[in-house]
Amino acid sequence: MDTDLFHKIAAIVGREHCSTDLEDLHCYSYDGSKQCFLPEAVALPNSTEQVSALLKLANRYQFPVVARGAGSGMTGGALPTAGGLVLACSRLNRILEIDADNQIAIVQPGVITGELQQALQKYKLLYPPDPASLKFCTMGGNVAECAGGPSAIKYGVTKDSIIGLEVVLADGDILTTGTRTEKGVVGYDLTRLFIGSEGTLGIVTKIITRLQPLPELKETFLLQSTSLQKTTELVARILQNNILPCTLEYMDRTALRVVSDLLPRPPSEDTQAMLIIEIDGNRKQVHDMVGRLKILIQSEPHCLLKQATTEDDIKEIWQARRSISPACFKLSPTKTSEDVVVPRTRIPELVHFCEALSQRLQLTILTFGHAGDGNIHVNIMTADRSPGELAKATEAKTQLFQEVIRLGGTLSGEHGVGITKSSFLSLELDATSIKIMRRVKNLFDPKNILNPGKIFPTENENDSSHFSGKIH
Repeated sequence: MDTDLFHKIAAIVGREHCSTDLEDLHCYSYDGSKQCFLPEAVALPNSTEQVSALLKLANRYQFPVVARGAGSGMTGGALPTAGGLVLACSRLNRILEIDADNQIAIVQPGVITGELQQALQKYKLLYPPDPASLKFCTMGGNVAECAGGPSAIKYGVTKDSIIGLEVVLADGDILTTGTRTEKGVVGYDLTRLFIGSEGTLGIVTKIITRLQPLPELKETFLLQSTSLQKTTELVARILQNNILPCTLEYMDRTALRVVSDLLPRPPSEDTQAMLIIEIDGNRKQVHDMVGRLKILIQSEPHCLLKQATTEDDIKEIWQARRSISPACFKLSPTKTSEDVVVPRTRIPELVHFCEALSQRLQLTILTFGHAGDGNIHVNIMTADRSPGELAKATEAKTQLFQEVIRLGGTLSGEHGVGITKSSFLSLELDATSIKIMRRVKNLFDPKNILNPGKIFPTENENDSSHFSGKIH
């Protein structure tokens, strides 16, 4: 890259906190999507002011800037597809405030989600969103993608916990949104606009999140079933029986197979599906709901309900659940990971469709995920990356998305759009919606500096045509 420009970047963050060395650039070139795009420089700011100065520089010289957390995203949202500068948030990693009395926390975007949850325990408080990658994903990345997790059925996803943000805009201006209060309706809700925007509208430098009291009691159950169809039907029936779990997770038989060695006790040979059910609250609430759950399951002869009685059992259950995605590589070296959502009552149809699609295309397809809110992860496994196998995977993905829309669902529940789903955007959104979103992008980022090529299909992204992939 141009030496003078790199010196300007170094003057902002310090020479030791930026690089153009090839080995460093490779470390910031990939994410959970397994795709790779090499940036031309990386910078690690440690303050809002440094982020602002970097974006003022980018605005002046018109080079792309891609914000990056832990790189755990699954849709390519943090990939520098147009080259330019990766702005890594790993030094913006401080918990700035925990206000236990008002039940809020203020954090920087590089804070690890699981570490925030750990820090809150001594205050007997909870930050509910709990993505599978919580041990290494960051709060900023969670905001960018509107991450969810197993607890979303009761506590919602990231957007339901965030009440305010500090954001640096493309021209370097610093914007604050939201409040520290539970209520606040002055002006437009810009906080929600930035959550899930994948770094295309601004770079988040401060996050204000509401917290919840730690529940008094939580009970964990494993439900094994000999019927895949009846298990998926049971999800809606649990909720219809006035049982509100904090977790209602589903695994099909293939998902179980890849993690069975991690479970406290391997499932029986005839097990076709499994649910993880957790119920939390005060003792009376939990007792009442557990009672209703047991009565319901008594009328389901295909089910066996077991309660986890030790902390070790619970840890093993969750280790198995969170290990499904990486464990899929036991089956095949290549996979396509999708996170679609359908109404809960349509989950049986979606799972049946995936079973039939697997047979029709002769691919291994497994389903698991957050059944309580209809968010099912569909992993499409291929034998290799040969043109024939990849073509089958693309066909499976296309048919899956078409079916999800037919069922009244959405193409992404928590992974975002990035680059892996952008070409399918028009399946779900009408032309007017896409036009308005493009106008919003252009209003906040008229020079298309921030994470260009994401969300909207790049072949139609006229504003990105001036990028050469070089900082000049």
